[in-house]
Parts: sequence; C-alpha cells; structure tokens
Amino acid sequence: MTTPTKPVTSGSLLIAWQLRDKNVLIVGGGEVAAGRLEIVLGADARVTLIAPSEDLHKTIREIVDTNDRVTYHDRLFEGPEDLVGVDMALTAIDDVEESRRICEMARTRHIPINCADIPPSCDFYFGSQIRRGPLQILVSTDGNGPKIAHLIRRRIENVLPDDVEQTVLNVGRLRAKLRKRAPGVGGMLGKRRMGWMIKVSTQWSLEELAALDDLMMEKLLDEGWEKNAVPNDQAQALAASNA
Repeated sequence: MTTPTKPVTSGSLLIAWQLRDKNVLIVGGGEVAAGRLEIVLGADARVTLIAPSEDLHKTIREIVDTNDRVTYHDRLFEGPEDLVGVDMALTAIDDVEESRRICEMARTRHIPINCADIPPSCDFYFGSQIRRGPLQILVSTDGNGPKIAHLIRRRIENVLPDDVEQTVLNVGRLRAKLRKRAPGVGGMLGKRRMGWMIKVSTQWSLEELAALDDLMMEKLLDEGWEKNAVPNDQAQALAASNA
C-alpha cells in the first residue's frame, strides 16, 4: 500500500480572481503603479488612482487620458474615506510607513491589499504573468524572489506554441457548441460532457485544436459526441464524416 503524498504547505492559494466591474484603489503613480494599473484594467476592473501629478508615470498619464474606467485624483492618500466602496487596494509608493498605515486601514475594513515590496503587508501577490488572450499563467515565488519568477516565466513562455491563444479559444467554442447539443447542469450528462472534452483535449494536439473551424467542430461533434467516441485526429474525423 502506497503512502499518501503529503500536501505542500506554507504556500499561497493561486486563484483567478474575477475583477470585472469591481472597484480597485491604486495609491501611487510610478512605474510599479503603472504596471499594476495595466494588470487590473486587463481584468476589466474599475480603478481609482491617487497620486500627485508631478510624480505620474507617462504610461499612467496616457491611460488616464484615454480610459474612462479610471478615475484619477491629483493628491496624496487622505484616509479611510478613500477606501469607501473599494474591493481591492494596491499601494506602490516609496513611503513604507504610509503603505503600512494604508494596509492597516484596509484590513480593518476587510479589503484585500497588496503593498508593493512589503511582503508582510500583502494579502496576495501578483507574481509574473503570461497572458495570451484567455490563457493566463502565473508564476509565483510567494514573495521570495520576483526576479526568479520572471526568469521562470520567460522559460515557460518560450516553449508555448505561437497559436496557443487560438487553441484555448477554439476549445471554448467547442464546449459552447457541445452545451447547445447537450444542455443541462450536473448529473450523468454533465459528467459525460466533461469526460468527452477531456478526451478531445488530450488526444488532439494543441496545433490540431488551434486549426479547428466551425465546420470541423460540427463534424467532430457528429462523429465524436453523437457516437460516443473521439476521433484520434482531424484526418480521422474528416474521413468518418465523408464515409
């Protein structure tokens, strides 16, 4: 009898946090704040940014001028009133004590906060991210070495297929088509749908999945799902549909 593997502890929980239309506060206007701003806007958040204009990074200036999801206040952080209605808070300022003060105010109000370069004052880390359309990969060292996370991310990025974004999009479209043919939530049907999609995703290469078009998806569903099978590749699916 094999001994169960003990779970790794003392790490962070890596999750995909849905920020669409949530309110994010960013305190700071430098390069780090600019990076944070781009990341949360990429998740469709609504952002309030507080920083004196004389220290504002050029990227932030461009975004503030062109993006109506950003509300900018040309001043320093003032106090608890700046945290009203906030779902996530980020600080990226040089004043460590001020960051810690903002952190305490946020935690008192149960607002998750990240204070740049102060790991003990962070409820979460950003890590080093790869984003190709809907595909997102996060490399985190749990605050131990951001540069190492960046180097590891680069290695992963170098081995990803060029068309991996299309692969992910096509699998999503295939799942949507399958749900139309076999609607419903949970139960045996749900398990069968999941099992069939797993087989398609593992038996077909990433490149084959990236090459799927609507006609090919319909043929795959006809010759695969409807017959409770999975063609080994595109050629087999096409041959079966033309037989």
